[in-house]
Amino acid sequence: MSDAVAPDLLKAFIERIERLEEEKATIAGDVKEVYAEAKAQGFDTKILRKVVALRKRDAAERREEEEIMDLYLQALGMMA
Repeated sequence: MSDAVAPDLLKAFIERIERLEEEKATIAGDVKEVYAEAKAQGFDTKILRKVVALRKRDAAERREEEEIMDLYLQALGMMA
């Protein structure tokens, strides 16, 4: 990159980032509201968050992690 800074281009990038950060904050607020609604209906939000995280992951990756978790729990005598 050259030593010269293109002020208009820099300003455009900064403004795009600022808009996206605002949208991100709005979306985060919306997600929080949905969790609050779910909680009001009797759902466990901690478990909902875990389910959402699990659904983002590949099935094979989840199985491998579960197998390792089971192995560790068995080693610690924590499984029936």
